Amino acid sequence: MGSKKIVLLDTGKEWGGGTNSLLELLKRVDRSKYEFNCVFYDDYQKGGGPKISEELARLGIGFTQLPRRPQTKGAKLLKEAVRVLCFFSKRLRRIGVFLVDYFFRIRPDAARIAEVLRRQHVDLLYMNNQPSSNLEGILAARAVVIPVIQHNRIDVTLNPIEMRIANRGLRKIICVSDGVRQALVEQGIDPAKCIVVHNGIDADTKPRLSPAEIRISARAGDELLVGTVGSLIRRKRVADLIRAVAVLVKERRKSVKCLVVGAGPEQANLTAEARRLGVADRIIFAGFQADAVSYINAFDIFALPSEKEGLPRVILEAMLMAKPVAASRVVGPSELVVDGQSGLLLPLGETRPWVDALERLIDDPALRAQMGNAGRQRVLEQFSIDKYVAGVSAVLDEVLESRAGKLHSP
Repeated sequence: MGSKKIVLLDTGKEWGGGTNSLLELLKRVDRSKYEFNCVFYDDYQKGGGPKISEELARLGIGFTQLPRRPQTKGAKLLKEAVRVLCFFSKRLRRIGVFLVDYFFRIRPDAARIAEVLRRQHVDLLYMNNQPSSNLEGILAARAVVIPVIQHNRIDVTLNPIEMRIANRGLRKIICVSDGVRQALVEQGIDPAKCIVVHNGIDADTKPRLSPAEIRISARAGDELLVGTVGSLIRRKRVADLIRAVAVLVKERRKSVKCLVVGAGPEQANLTAEARRLGVADRIIFAGFQADAVSYINAFDIFALPSEKEGLPRVILEAMLMAKPVAASRVVGPSELVVDGQSGLLLPLGETRPWVDALERLIDDPALRAQMGNAGRQRVLEQFSIDKYVAGVSAVLDEVLESRAGKLHSP
């Protein structure tokens, strides 16, 4: 039996942890069993490095770009009308705007994707984001009568229409954490559809640059370095970390700097916040870095104050580099960090607990080493890249075999 044709749909706009996890899968998946071709809306770039199409070409995987169509003037006017008419209800405004988007963008995009699926005679559609941003894929698969799998990489809230479409259209949902699965089930997704496959990391991952090189480039000197890595968007709550560092520096007199690795729309606001708090010289913005592991390896403490995650790859990288982790007690980090053993889990958005936790780690090098080593051991034992690839492959096989059985049944 020949390989099965799978189209991988990714509707993301920028390179992130989900992109890296996807590429790790494609590098290792059994290509004698699966023939992947990718459909992306955006040929996004890895910082100043290669575009996703170039990375896929290196793996011998086909790439099709379906550029996003600009929003029509009619859709814009309808959305504004909905916002005005439903001023009294935030919920109604959201549903109304969603419906405009559904009829003016999602359905037309579904028709474009369906045409690609027909042309390539596809056996399965595999989607790399989450149901809210992949509804057009579900509709396209339904139109050409092929099964579709959702790889859900973040904790999401679905509206009733999204829920109904996901339940009817998705054969399986690969959840990157137990927390993601639980949240989907609590909202009404069929539990039988939800399979947990934790993200994994290659134990042989090595930093390309030494900590000394990173510290010199970041002007960190010999001071203790707290760092974070991620897109500079609101849900990452990097401003919370900046506020905690400001208290550590100005009130607790700690000799510490904070290195922020990443780029995004919040950078100007974050720079202004550091200036307002009088710690602009203590907050170093390094921009997007393709070799994020080298930066993580230079940190003394890794921090992730994010409010919404799935199973953050950056924490896996920090644990692999034997760094103690301070993270918000939310879905994802709560499954990776063993509180008090490999790091500290903290209340979301509360400055004082973060200050106290970071101060505890700053003042105790032995504790940092102990937690870092415990984290490294945990990631090596429980979050291997082989386990991740095997878990995803098992779901692909189950769905493909089920389809083959239906096609050959009398």
